[in-house]
Amino acid sequence: MSRVERTATDRFKTAILLLAATGLIAGLAVYFAGRPGIANLIWIAGVVPALAALVVEILRSLRSGEVGLDIVAALSMSAALVFGETLAAAVVAVMYSGGTFLESFAEGRARREMHDLLSRVPRTAARYRSGGLEDVPLDKIAPGDRLLIRQGDVVPVDGAVASEAAFVDTSALTGESLPVRLARGVDAMSGSTNAGEAFDLTATRPAKDSTYAGIVRLVEEAQASKAPMSRLADRWSLGFLAVTVAIAVAAWWFTGDPIRAVAVLVVATPCPLILAVPVALVAGLSRAAHFGVLIKGAGPLEAMARIRTLILDKTGTLTDGRPRIVSIDSRDGMGEDEILRLAATLEQASKHPVAQAIVAAAKARGLALPVPSEVSEMPGEGVVGRVEGRAVVVGGEGFVAGHVGRSAGDSSALPAGSVLVAIAVDGRMTGHLVMADPLREDVGLTLAGLRQEGIRRILLATGDRAEVAERVTQGLGLDGLRSGLTPDQKVLLVLTERKNGPVMMVGDGVNDAPALAAADVGVAMGARGAAASAEAADVVLLVDRIDRLGSGMEIARASGRIAVESVVAGIGLSVLGMIAAAYGYLTPVQGALLQEAIDVAVILNALRALRITPRETATPAAARNPGER
Repeated sequence: MSRVERTATDRFKTAILLLAATGLIAGLAVYFAGRPGIANLIWIAGVVPALAALVVEILRSLRSGEVGLDIVAALSMSAALVFGETLAAAVVAVMYSGGTFLESFAEGRARREMHDLLSRVPRTAARYRSGGLEDVPLDKIAPGDRLLIRQGDVVPVDGAVASEAAFVDTSALTGESLPVRLARGVDAMSGSTNAGEAFDLTATRPAKDSTYAGIVRLVEEAQASKAPMSRLADRWSLGFLAVTVAIAVAAWWFTGDPIRAVAVLVVATPCPLILAVPVALVAGLSRAAHFGVLIKGAGPLEAMARIRTLILDKTGTLTDGRPRIVSIDSRDGMGEDEILRLAATLEQASKHPVAQAIVAAAKARGLALPVPSEVSEMPGEGVVGRVEGRAVVVGGEGFVAGHVGRSAGDSSALPAGSVLVAIAVDGRMTGHLVMADPLREDVGLTLAGLRQEGIRRILLATGDRAEVAERVTQGLGLDGLRSGLTPDQKVLLVLTERKNGPVMMVGDGVNDAPALAAADVGVAMGARGAAASAEAADVVLLVDRIDRLGSGMEIARASGRIAVESVVAGIGLSVLGMIAAAYGYLTPVQGALLQEAIDVAVILNALRALRITPRETATPAAARNPGER
């Protein structure tokens, strides 16, 4: 359903509730003013719109092969009108329309439209034409066009690098956390970000056939093919309907009094299911949001409680997604802090992600960074300049070695997925900084806590290389690891794992969006993740902490348990009320009032979900010092 359709539906349900409530209140006022005949007409006027909408909904459900609780409510309202129990019909109309409005409110509150699935993609591109540049819409770009990709721009279409080199961040597409250098003629994927200086790109595909457009199509296809989730109320509805009809028919058959059947139907109006379930789930949604977990509706909340398989992305999910210093190697006796201070001082002049990580590490250690001078940067290679009168070179091993007149060292022993940053001072190789994207501190405890919440299988699905994924996740006790996956392969993995039970997929990149849409529950790391993944997901973690996933699942299970308790208690009381009505101890109006009392009781019980306090699945991670070894 589109956002416009959803808004129209919400307004319609609001209008139905207002009409029913206005009819009930106005009818009571006129009745107590001594005009019962007019009061009956007003109650009928308030009931008819709700009943008509209910009949339409029943027909729609029957066409799709579903039998729901709407039938009981329609029977009770219709029978009450036919046999002149208009006040009872008005009470039922208000309670039913109130329940559907409340559930619609839950969906609207939790699913704030995250506009623009394609918010990362530029709408235009700078194309060379007639000796100058012109901004053109993406659909006007043809293969062979030469484009200018400015620093920080997202590559709009697939193409080949036409400059000497380009430095791009592909983490949103491939899961590779560190930017990569592309030489002339090497293909650059749409959706990657220019992390270096501006470069030229020769388009090789139109925008509609680009890598990013293909990912968007995968998202749309996955969402369209996703099986609807069975709702808690629907699973109870058929049995409750059978019991209600049986008692009502028996009461009429054995007594010959149709009013007793009407009283049974009124008492049986399934408000405990209609109200208790959405109230508990709305409370659960609110409570989850309090802990930084945005769940887009009651359906995903219910589904979270049934998850058995968890599939995790690596970069930005299990890892922080940003390079950090894992060690500092001194080559000539200079202290680690001094090496870091000199390197960070010079790197202040660079926008390179690794440079920014080095600066952040130095500031975290409290190092004072003066202003460098005579700075010159070779994009993707390194930086040269002076710090406090000393000549400093920072960059790749080969770049720095070339400036000090020596050959590059052997980096084959460097851990997979790491980057070596060399530092030279006054013509001498001074040391190295080893950069990597390590696991989040709380991952091990979080995964253990998730297993306690009922997760049986935990898999890693990443577009990164196998050796990087294996090194990073060593010791986590994963049940499987799949590396080098494309977006459609991640979708296939999700669909394959469904044979083991409901599947949850957690990711943050554009490449994760199709799998998030295909999973029973898709979870996006929304604090720094791509807009496409947040749009495709059912759940968004609003804080950059993976342990909140455990909190969300615990809240989902607890609120579902409270909803079931409320339903069982409410239906049990309703059945007792139906039996009393069948024996003539309750009139239709008394039955409606009794049902009101039952509703209040189950709603109060359902509101206990507002007090759910999840245990921490992991000790909150302290702010990690990026420069720690």
